[in-house]
Amino acid sequence: MTSIKTGMALAAGLGTRMRPLTLSRPKALVEVGGKALLDHVLDRFAASGIETAVVNVHHFADQMRTHIAARAGAPDIIISDESDLVLETGGGLVKAREWLGDEPVVVSNIDAIWSEGESRELNRLMAAFDASRMDALLLLAPKENTLGYDGAGDFFLYADGQVGRRGAAKSAPFVYAGTQILNPHVLKNYREEPFSLNVVWNDLLARGRVYGHAMSAFWMHVGNPEAREAAERRLG
Repeated sequence: MTSIKTGMALAAGLGTRMRPLTLSRPKALVEVGGKALLDHVLDRFAASGIETAVVNVHHFADQMRTHIAARAGAPDIIISDESDLVLETGGGLVKAREWLGDEPVVVSNIDAIWSEGESRELNRLMAAFDASRMDALLLLAPKENTLGYDGAGDFFLYADGQVGRRGAAKSAPFVYAGTQILNPHVLKNYREEPFSLNVVWNDLLARGRVYGHAMSAFWMHVGNPEAREAAERRLG
């Protein structure tokens, strides 16, 4: 299994779709199942042997710093401060590049959780990563095995493990489950400015360097208050 010791939790979003819960706190500190969304990710990292996590902050950044300072145990946390300008998923990774190192890292959205075997799913993803063929390995959820997602699907997963975007198709069977393994060296050609990680994926897709791994656990996208309530019921 690929030994990955560094992760990044993408936690700087404004959480507009989670209002009114995010009028007084960052989305990352909204609780589901008695635990902040951020802690779901960080605890999952720790259970899979990740020793250092970078967390980017913007919305209610002081609350984030206080919460992170109060955590005990693994992983060690480095804060990437985006207080002045939120850099989106791509720009946030570029800003954090110096802390990510040169080996593959796990990157997770804070609004993606699953209830069964959280660390096992991440361990399987890590075991499937092959740096000789891949620059990105995306955790994918079968569209019918999700909560809080009502889209048409994101990706096709081919027999060789590569993925293709839905494109002009009416639907695709898999949803990006908010977690991936990424080679940080792919960020070197991008500037520290707001942009989506989709830009990086598109460049890597054109070179055949994006693969997918289908998860077995039930995936929950906690993106709004209704999805949070549904996730609470499932976890409860």
